[in-house]
Amino acid sequence: MALKDILVHLDASPRCQARLALATALARRHGAHLVGLHVVDVALPVMAMVDAGGGGLMLGQMIDRLREDGLEAARRVEADFREHLRREAIPGEWRLVEGAVPEQVALQARYADLAVVGQVDPDAPSTAAALVVEHLLFSAGRPVLVVPHSGDFADVGRRVLLGWNASREATRATHDALPILAAAELVTVVAVNPAAAPDAHGAEPGADIALHLARHGVTAQVEQASAAKGAEGDALLNRAAELPADLIVVGAYGHSRLRELVLGGVTRTLLGAMTVPVLLSH
Repeated sequence: MALKDILVHLDASPRCQARLALATALARRHGAHLVGLHVVDVALPVMAMVDAGGGGLMLGQMIDRLREDGLEAARRVEADFREHLRREAIPGEWRLVEGAVPEQVALQARYADLAVVGQVDPDAPSTAAALVVEHLLFSAGRPVLVVPHSGDFADVGRRVLLGWNASREATRATHDALPILAAAELVTVVAVNPAAAPDAHGAEPGADIALHLARHGVTAQVEQASAAKGAEGDALLNRAAELPADLIVVGAYGHSRLRELVLGGVTRTLLGAMTVPVLLSH
């Protein structure tokens, strides 16, 4: 599989340009079509709806004003994106949709080989931003590349750390990342607290996936690491810093509980404390 189209979520946040730069670098390296997606989400605060009382007309005017403000912001983002495509001389398209941000990003991502989004910024927290990654992981069926809220990442995929635990999710992430792994200069497979067993890691943890990758032209070195229970995600982040790696690839874990998505421990750690971009698949 090759990366033929990459979708990047664009908004008016300060980190939007960092996401775009990274997505552009990947699109250029893989000869992919770059889709810039912007969502106009007219979400009224609960208090605004309460304060409106019986004033249906007032509420309607408020919605119209918010929508027009959203479209005006979209026009500015679009102009910047089109100028970026022209300057970088890469093929791409602008896509503007209206609706709830998490649902719309997940829907549009179904028609791309990779979705690029941003990590939640603690200095500018947003409920919608927090839900975007989760909706993508568990609704889109596509791999998701999450860009940290701080730091410069003009390029990724040269030195990759692959977190491997022989699970279905790790297998999915590995195969979704194959185009990137095949182009990497260094791939390090890291198995944290592996147990040799015929129904999982096999006699030599990491050896089987390394052999499989070799058949795809990927030369990978295998490492085993130890970590306290619940600290597996920290172990991956620490090893990524030591290598140093510019990308972490892992499977994403989570389950639904009373309509609330509960992320697995490693997934939650990486999404909250990432220092390099992380590619996840579920």
